[in-house]
Amino acid sequence: MSMKPMRVLIGCETSGRVRRAFADRGHDAWSCDLLPADDGSNRHIVCDVRDLLGDGWDLLAVLHPPCTRLCNSGVRWLTTPPPGRTKLEMWNDLEDGASLFSDCWNAPIERVCVENPIMHKYAKELIRNYEPPAQTVQPWWFGDPAFKATSLYLRGLPLLIPTNRLTPPAKGTDEHKRWSKVHRASPGPDRWKKRSETFQGIADAFGAQWGGVASEQVAA
Repeated sequence: MSMKPMRVLIGCETSGRVRRAFADRGHDAWSCDLLPADDGSNRHIVCDVRDLLGDGWDLLAVLHPPCTRLCNSGVRWLTTPPPGRTKLEMWNDLEDGASLFSDCWNAPIERVCVENPIMHKYAKELIRNYEPPAQTVQPWWFGDPAFKATSLYLRGLPLLIPTNRLTPPAKGTDEHKRWSKVHRASPGPDRWKKRSETFQGIADAFGAQWGGVASEQVAA
């Protein structure tokens, strides 16, 4: 069966890694974000991803949407907000994040991936047609020496298969600390961006595995 190029939208991405991974395999791939692309590509649209959901895409991948209030690790802020913030602001942020996730998860697109950490119960209750993440992957499954658990909420897409699984170093070693660079990133204005970037190995797996399987489905 011959493969047919797909129209692929990568939401909430500025690095261009996943866009390029699909484009390198012949797909009509575009990225979008509220910020411009780091690589200056003319295949990047500065906008809210929701503005593009109805434009006839074959595959949507939304990478680390700005939904920090959905994360189980930050549920404490809903009852005891951080300095300078109110409880009402925290709950409003939660509703905004849940709305973004819901709109992407329920988009009129056959194949959808949304990356997000494990959610707390309040977030799950706000998301339409919520389903648990299909899998949680690590960069070191795909050849990148790093720790960063990433949950994938999948619809119409198969699980990712590890391609170059490394052996994690022992805890307490200097190498383990280097692998933990995402979690140990220094505070600063770009910390959020560094922590949200998709590792190259995972980006390549998206393009190679989903790009191939989904192309065959589109051509069928």
